[in-house]
Amino acid sequence: MKELKYLNKYLLKYKWHMLLGLLFVIISNAFQILPAELVRYSIDLVVDNIRVYGLFDRSTLQGNFFKIFSGGILLYAVLILIMALLRGVFLYFVRQTLIVMSRLIEYDLKNEIFEHYQSLPLSFYRKNSTGDLMNRISEDVGRVRMYLGPSIMYGLQLVTLFMMLIPFMFIISPKLTLYALIPLPLLSISIFYVNNIVEHRSEQIQKSQSRLSTFVQEAFSGIRVLKSFTREKESVQNFTRESEEYKHQSLKLTRVQAMFFPLIMGLIGLSTVLTVYAGSVEVINGTLTFGNIAAFIIYVNILTWPVTSLGWTSSLVKRAEASQKRINEFLKNQTDIVSEKNVTREIAGKVEFDKVSFVYPDTGIQALKNISFSIKPGESLAIIGTTGSGKSTIANLISRLFDVTEGEVRIDDVPLKDYNLNNLRSQTGIVPQDVFLFSDTIYNNIGFGLAELKEEKITQAAKDADVYTNIIAFPQGFNTRVGERGITLSGGQKQRVSIARAIVREPKILILDDALSAVDTKTENTILNSMKKIMQGRTSIIISHRVSSAKLANKIIVLDDGRIVEAGTHDELIGTPGAYRELYEKQMLVEEDLTPNPSPEERGT
Repeated sequence: MKELKYLNKYLLKYKWHMLLGLLFVIISNAFQILPAELVRYSIDLVVDNIRVYGLFDRSTLQGNFFKIFSGGILLYAVLILIMALLRGVFLYFVRQTLIVMSRLIEYDLKNEIFEHYQSLPLSFYRKNSTGDLMNRISEDVGRVRMYLGPSIMYGLQLVTLFMMLIPFMFIISPKLTLYALIPLPLLSISIFYVNNIVEHRSEQIQKSQSRLSTFVQEAFSGIRVLKSFTREKESVQNFTRESEEYKHQSLKLTRVQAMFFPLIMGLIGLSTVLTVYAGSVEVINGTLTFGNIAAFIIYVNILTWPVTSLGWTSSLVKRAEASQKRINEFLKNQTDIVSEKNVTREIAGKVEFDKVSFVYPDTGIQALKNISFSIKPGESLAIIGTTGSGKSTIANLISRLFDVTEGEVRIDDVPLKDYNLNNLRSQTGIVPQDVFLFSDTIYNNIGFGLAELKEEKITQAAKDADVYTNIIAFPQGFNTRVGERGITLSGGQKQRVSIARAIVREPKILILDDALSAVDTKTENTILNSMKKIMQGRTSIIISHRVSSAKLANKIIVLDDGRIVEAGTHDELIGTPGAYRELYEKQMLVEEDLTPNPSPEERGT
């Protein structure tokens, strides 16, 4: 229970649900116990008066006696029915307090976990798989809810019922009570043992189902590749193999579950037999009545489910503790990206890197080595380099998704660590290399970063990103849903929508992280011409492996293996032999090779 102590703050928050639930449990138990006493009285009434009824045989008094006698039995029957109805009402109240409490805590816990997810740095997501993170907020929280709801509810029912019923039974007959209770501990232990087997095999099924779901998801997501390589038959075979494993695990679980109810019924029957045997001896001795035996049989049946549930709830608590331990381990992770002075201000856009080095904490790879440069407000910088040279790392450091290992990044001469994170990022627009669009309309995707959606801003951003024509060509225009991860759009359209999403916020610092890699040269030139107007008055950083994207920038730096190897304007770097000039010439040759040769008619011959 040590791990589950974390939930005490929620139990305290909803203490009135717990207290009312306990009250309703006690009342419902009372209405469960009292009918057994009424049955005892009614049976004893029958036994005691049946002989008297026989003495009035063929007498006019027999009819009067029967009316009185049957009226008493009918009264007991009506009282039993009323108590059963009242118990049902209070059981409803029990669920409306305790089960509702568990749902409210589940809601709060999921919100707490999701909010914590949002606060964690990018390095956390590089170390943890998406499936595991989703499992903690869904499957683990679901198991914890079973502890907060059914486990607590049935636990309270068991404790209060034992406290109310066992002393009452001992008062009537200690011997009969012991006989009735002998099989119940064995029942609870057996259920606990069977439940552990069921739990283990259920986990195996869950793992098998997870593998099956992952396989199906990958098959559907990569259906184009699968069809292109004509691997449908092999895919079906792999699916069949995974399905066979799932079927095998399910059948193993079914065999164990088949033991469950026969075991329960057998032990309950044993308890009933012992009760009848011991009670019969007491009746013969004259110490008990037939009504007592009937009442004790009802008592045994009343105790059966709470005792049976003890093994089940113990298993639920065990599973909940394991799940809460996983949740607690995750909640203990705190972000190291915190503001030291929480500076909130409107930035002008000056960016400065001062001897910055960076090593990725999860891999140990050094991405940047002693990088220094500065950009004045409103100026533009192009960062050119091959794959793995550290270009995207610079973008991540400016938006403070990571903190530098050495050196310092400053904006407007203020260290980046001093800025309030939300304030800093709200004035920074970034178009990531790996474009991600939400499964929503194009309109909402472009306006994602706006506090208030404005149609004119969204339309203008689409025009500036050269995607407006494509959007209005869709049957539903801006209301077109882009599908999961933007699958309904082409690569170039997704990148341009991503650019529109960044510029619609009118950021003071705009970062294009290889944002034009999925568009052709013609579209790139169109977007870059539109970007000239967008870049005016704001600091712009163009990260690319294409030299053509760098032409707009006031200054260019060339990265190689995390170091700055060249810096200057486009004309300066072209006029000097080096990495930039070599890259420029190679790309120009490739573009010439891709340009179709004109026909004789086009040449005028």
